[in-house]
Amino acid sequence: MRRSERLAEIVEIVRDGRLHLARDIADALGVSIRTVYRDIDTLVASGVPIDGERGVGYLLREPVFLPPIALSFTELEALSLGMAIVQEAADNELQAAAASVMKKVGEQASNRRQAPKSWGFGVYAFKRAQTGFKHMPLIRRAIREGHKLQIDYRSLDDRASTRVICPLQIEYWGQVWTCSAWCEMRNSFRAFRIDRMQSCEPTGKSFQPEYGKTLEDYLKQVAEQMARETDRP
Repeated sequence: MRRSERLAEIVEIVRDGRLHLARDIADALGVSIRTVYRDIDTLVASGVPIDGERGVGYLLREPVFLPPIALSFTELEALSLGMAIVQEAADNELQAAAASVMKKVGEQASNRRQAPKSWGFGVYAFKRAQTGFKHMPLIRRAIREGHKLQIDYRSLDDRASTRVICPLQIEYWGQVWTCSAWCEMRNSFRAFRIDRMQSCEPTGKSFQPEYGKTLEDYLKQVAEQMARETDRP
């Protein structure tokens, strides 16, 4: 778990208004008590209202919310469209999150004097795009946590191969999802169609950003390739 994610988890743990011992927080996160002490000091220094002390426990003395954001109807409409697409073209976890966001958008709009009766969008995902949804939660988690994956892949010309990849990014192309990754077999970047993955499993191994193998390196490579193709007569 990355430090930013761990800090967010600590806030989630202490926000219930009860006193939490550092050792209990450490057990929940799988880290040392010393790490919890350092993380709480960081949160307090950044302005998160956590009360308590070492040996006694910690609690959040007031709720933590995102700062209020004023959105125009057009901005709400754009957000509504995006969430409608996610609800039709993503895995169950993201679909549930999108539905939750849409509910909050509806509540926001209902507080306006002239709230729209409907945003007017109907989104219907292509069947091919839905084929790889079963792999999406695992791939997204692997990208967040820096875990290698092993995939059994069948290419468009029906060649089968087993690869170990370092997943970097998921892309949606309207009809299909792809995963851009560093492929250990080819020792280079590859974009794999998720619906062509016959299986996708964790390897139990992690990877760290390496020069020439990061998402930034991949995007730079793609940009350079597009520039070369544009310059061709």
